[in-house]
Amino acid sequence: MTDLPLILGLDTSGPHCAAALIRGPEVLAAQGEDMARGQAERLMPLLEEVLEAGGATWGDLSALAVGTGPGNFTGIRIGVSAARGLALGLAVPAYGVTGFEARARLAAPGETVTVPAPRGMVYVMDATGAHQVPLDSVDHPAPPVSTALLAQAIAQEAAARWPTPAPSPAPFYVRPADAAPGRDAPPVLLP
Repeated sequence: MTDLPLILGLDTSGPHCAAALIRGPEVLAAQGEDMARGQAERLMPLLEEVLEAGGATWGDLSALAVGTGPGNFTGIRIGVSAARGLALGLAVPAYGVTGFEARARLAAPGETVTVPAPRGMVYVMDATGAHQVPLDSVDHPAPPVSTALLAQAIAQEAAARWPTPAPSPAPFYVRPADAAPGRDAPPVLLP
């Protein structure tokens, strides 16, 4: 089984920080923590803990996998930038996995794959793209999944793509960020 890739999956696309280490179908370690803030500070220690629990080191990794959204704008950027930086430093591929792709691996036949959104809404995907809709408007939504299980599904989706070369992960946004650039006028420079 040592010829199977060792993949570290991570996700910070929602109010959580999660990671899982897999080799083939075997989950070596997985951990998820709910948190509204603090993913940037917690992510690297969490990855170290998962690697240690799985009996692996950074140098053992064959690939990385990261949840690319949809979800929290800042959280998505934290996870994607961490995966891209680690992949570059470790010289391994990083696979971007959307929340739809990861949850589809966990959904039962006939269930509608949804990704949680704020204020009683969910993201759904159809032939025209991803949309935000009220949860109660979705027929047969798939049940929520734990963050550790979501990280496992992200890593498993990457394993299914292995060894195909991967483009650098990029955020998957359903709508633009709510933030607007500052509108302060620049200072006047005196001659």
